[in-house]
Amino acid sequence: MLGDSKAIVTNQPGIHEKLDEIVAKHLSHEFKKPYQAHTQAAFDEMNALVQAFLAKNPQGEVILDACCGVGQSTRLLAKQNPNGLVIGVDKSAHRINRNVEDHQHADSYQADNYHLVRADLNDFYRLVKAANWPVSKHYILYPNPWPKSKHIQRRWHGSAVFPQMTSIGQQLILRSNWRLYLEEFQQAAGQVGLLGDISLVEHESDSQEPALTPFEAKYLASGQNCYQLKLSRKSSD
Repeated sequence: MLGDSKAIVTNQPGIHEKLDEIVAKHLSHEFKKPYQAHTQAAFDEMNALVQAFLAKNPQGEVILDACCGVGQSTRLLAKQNPNGLVIGVDKSAHRINRNVEDHQHADSYQADNYHLVRADLNDFYRLVKAANWPVSKHYILYPNPWPKSKHIQRRWHGSAVFPQMTSIGQQLILRSNWRLYLEEFQQAAGQVGLLGDISLVEHESDSQEPALTPFEAKYLASGQNCYQLKLSRKSSD
């Protein structure tokens, strides 16, 4: 893959000065936006699958792959976790319905323990929270950023659904080619008791496994660094 992805440019010199204030506001105000009908229907379908899976596998792992795009990451996570159930969610029907075509790594996508669904995550997150899915790992992999300072509330950590999204999963794993985005999320997550570190994503060019997402492959091929933020719940001890 030839890399032609441009590096992110921002007018922010560092973490947004109003980040803590914005997060605090969302933590103190309930998000009451009505659910969209198509997301409620999509959730009901997925919830039936999750409950059936848990009935057969009480200790089974449920893994959520948010903003899954074409589902490459969902398929790879399903193969890596053969005893789990992986749910990939994206707002775009076009992306969800596309097939991943990577003949070099064709075997990497062979799994049957995953489902892809089109839904608005602002609603889907709240429904997952209300249903108390026992999610073990919650992935948010590229791209979201909105790098202009005035768009801080369009980034996940500045959004009204941040309290619900960060309450899902024993581990929350994010990847981005914009380190500042992850630094902001890391700081915001501290307000809800999630702690973790940022590390560099390393991928060998001759690896038998493909990059986790097409965006990751494109960024790496363009010579950009990709970073991972892995968050876990702070111990109550």
